[in-house]
This record gives sequence, structure tokens and C-alpha cells, in this order.
Amino acid sequence: MATTPQRRWQAACPNCGAPVEFRSAASGTAVCSFCRSTLVREGDALRRIGQSAELFEDYSPLQLGAAGHHAGEAFALVGRLQIGYAGGSWNEWHALFDNGRSAWLSEDNGRFVMSFEALLEERVPAPTAFVIGAPLTVAGQRWQVGAVTQAQVAAAQGELPRPPAGGFVVVELRNAQDEVGSLEFVGEAPPLWSVGRQVRIEELGMSGLREDSSKTLGSRSLPCPSCGAPLEPRLDSSKSITCEHCHAVVDLTQKDEGAALAYFAQHAGPEPRIALGTQGTLPLDLGGKPVDWQVVGYQERREIGDDEPSSWREYLLFNRTEGFAFLVDTDEGWSLVRPLTGAPTDLGETAVWQSKRFAHRWTYQAETTRVLGEFYWRLERGERAEVSDYELRGTGRSELLSREQMSGEVVWSLGRTLSAAEVAAAFGLAAGAAGALSHPDVQPSAGLLRTIIIVVVVLLVLMLLLRACTHDDCQAYRDNFGPNSAEYMACKARNNPRIVPIGSGAGGSWGGFGSGGGGHK
Repeated sequence: MATTPQRRWQAACPNCGAPVEFRSAASGTAVCSFCRSTLVREGDALRRIGQSAELFEDYSPLQLGAAGHHAGEAFALVGRLQIGYAGGSWNEWHALFDNGRSAWLSEDNGRFVMSFEALLEERVPAPTAFVIGAPLTVAGQRWQVGAVTQAQVAAAQGELPRPPAGGFVVVELRNAQDEVGSLEFVGEAPPLWSVGRQVRIEELGMSGLREDSSKTLGSRSLPCPSCGAPLEPRLDSSKSITCEHCHAVVDLTQKDEGAALAYFAQHAGPEPRIALGTQGTLPLDLGGKPVDWQVVGYQERREIGDDEPSSWREYLLFNRTEGFAFLVDTDEGWSLVRPLTGAPTDLGETAVWQSKRFAHRWTYQAETTRVLGEFYWRLERGERAEVSDYELRGTGRSELLSREQMSGEVVWSLGRTLSAAEVAAAFGLAAGAAGALSHPDVQPSAGLLRTIIIVVVVLLVLMLLLRACTHDDCQAYRDNFGPNSAEYMACKARNNPRIVPIGSGAGGSWGGFGSGGGGHK
């Protein structure tokens, strides 16, 4: 538990008269917990500069007053910002340490990052100059641009280091040290710079968490805008959900429940081989601590722009403290992957992560063709991404790296391969399920059928040529007079006047044109 800071300061809210307390002398702003007035300290008085919107319920396990330890120092959560953007929202909690230092504990999609603001002496480009996925150097470190996001403070609570901004732009950077950097541009002012790392609630040893933090929305029900059937999101972080009745994909990012929800229709298809809602246990790392997962989403994806397109399936898994992971089912087998906080060093044909060198396998365009369940991002019809896959082969297993670039964002993921038997055992599937999981029920693509037909035709031609070469019209002369007889040679000359003497033949190419190859996901 965090101890009492050096001193506290308290004054009455100029709007409602309620007491407003500052735990840090460095804090210049607070939001009144009674009337939600945004207040600024001016000497020994408070001045009202506006009013914060009401916080929307997001079932976060965190709350004001929760305390813990990070890097040997005690802290407490004293303030909160709810930040909205086109794809949804995230939380940033103001953490005040006993030594007087402030930090931000960011919460997004079940994952947590502790960031500290730092002085940035150098000049950086304007937000419009940053290129997604491009490398750059900031504060003496090499980074990759992960995302550029237009955001705004939707609501505020508690004690803050500065007045909350209205609209601003966040440029998110990631590096090979598993760090995330943030450049926050507000108007024409120099950007605020912060650097953070992913943390786990258990590792922070936090107390004072919300008792009711099951991360469920069991009491919330919305009518499907397509067919009217009830939609019941189970996760507070869900940005999209599919209707179980008409299969429409519904956008949940609209906070005004009086407005009609946006949606798009999609075709029906076979049920996933692992049903939505199924619970299972899989460690993130080989030999690591088992993690309890629940299947909350399912999507089918395919490769586009290729003569022989392949398809695969991805199950979205959720754990309250670990966030989200993906169980991926391809024709090559199963794998468990999850997004990284940092970004590997991309060297083109290799990618380096934590001193491991992964070999590039292929790069392709991927399209989402069908979805079921709930998702923590806002789904769009025909969602596409450019994907690059890397692999590190081991003894019977492989580690995987994947880079996906969409409009406005680059995401790196790390994973490991699994056997079908592991998947079946992890999710308690029926006996014999491992064999079914090992052989995806997919139909050969048009490109594959074309290849099979070409191979069969070539084999038939070779058989006919072989027969023609081995058939001898002069076999009777050969049998009666011998292979070197004049009678036999005369017969051969009459039947084939174009015989070319040995030694005068022409050369040929090895392989031939059009003999390229390659692999696909």
C-alpha cells in the first residue's frame, strides 16, 4: 500500500462548495467528484474552467485510490482520463508515486502500460509527416511508427498534472526493447513525450481494485439494427459484435444509445470447430504458466491477389489479466500468437526480436471474409492488411513473428506453433477431435485444381512419348537377323529417314521458363 505523500492541499470547489483535495503539490488540475467541474489551481484558490463529461461505465478493474508498487516504489491512482477515438476508447490513469513522481498507467483491451513523461529537447516533425511503419530516431533511440491517432478527452476524474486537452493527435512509437513511446500533439505547442513498458496487474501487487471487475456486460442488451434480435455484449472492450440470428456485424463504438447502431450484412457459413464461449487453458510460452482463456471471437481470412489463394481461421481468446490472444488455424497447423508492445528490428529478409533472428517466409495481402462473436477493434467490411510472416525453427516446434499493416496502424505479433492434440486437450474437445483438427475441411482452390490438371496432362504426354520411343516397327527384322544386321538397319532407315547421327544433337535449358515456385500461408 502506498504511504502518504509529502503533503496534501485542499480547497472548496468554487461551483458547488464540495472539498477538492490535491495529494501532490505538482498537480495543477482536478475534477470535482460532486459536480464534475474542471478546476485549476491559482495560488490558494481554485478556478473553474469547464465541466467534464460523465464517465461511461467500462468495468475496469482499476479505480481511484487503488495502490501498488512499480520498480520498488509505491504509488496510488489519483486521476483518470477516458480518451475516445474513431475506433473506440481507452483509459489513462494518473499514478502518483510516494517520491512525488507522476506516471500514466494506460489501459487498452485488457493490457496495461506504465509510462513516464520525459523531456524532449529535439524538434520532431508535425503529425502529418509521420509515416506508418517507417523508422526514425527520437531521444537518441531507434523507433518504428506504430500508429497516428486523432483523439480527444471524453471524460476526466480526480487529480491531474494539467488541464485535460480537447482534441489532440497521438503518434505511437515502438522499439526493439519492448518499449512504447508516445508523442502527444496539442495545438501548436511542442509535443509531450513519454516512454513506457507493458506491466501486469499481478506484478504490480495492487490493492484496492474494484470488487466487481468481471469485465462482463451481462445486464446490457441492445437490439440488432438489422433484425431486432437482442445483442448481449459480454466484454466491455468490445467494439464490434455479430448477431447470432442474421449474422450482421454491428458497430458498438456509438456511445449514444439513442442513435441507430451501424452495421453491415455478411453471409452465413459453417460453425467454427471450436465453439464461441469455449474455455480452455494454454500457456503463452512453452513451459510457462497456464493461462485460462475463453473463445470470444472467430474470423475467417484469405490471401488475395494470388493465383493460388489460401484461407485460414483465427479464434480470438480473452483473459481478464492477460488481455487478448489469437489461436490461428492454417493448413500448416495451429499457433498461439499475441500482439507485442514493442517492435522487432525489421531487416527485410530477417526480423530480430530479443536476440533471436527470424527468417522471412512471405509477404501477402490478407482479407477478412467472415466474423462471429465480439472483437476489441472496429470491424470494417472486407477489412484488409498487408502481412509479413517470419519464422524461427526449433526442435519440432517453431516460433513465429507476424507484421500486419492496416490503414493508420502497424501491429507486430509473437507466437509459437501447437499440435492439434494440444489444442484438443486445452479446450476439452471430444475424444478423436485432434485428428479432425489436424485436417482442415477445405476445398481445393481453382489454382490448385488447375495445377493438378496440368500435371495429369503432362504425365499422359510423357507416357505416350515413352511408348512411342520404345515401340519398334522393325522388331521382326531385329528378332530374325539381329540388331546389327543390314536388314534391320534398312528397315529403320525406311521408317525414319530423319535419323541424326549420335554426337550432333542440340542443347536444352535446365527447368525452363515458368518454373518458378513459392509458398503461401
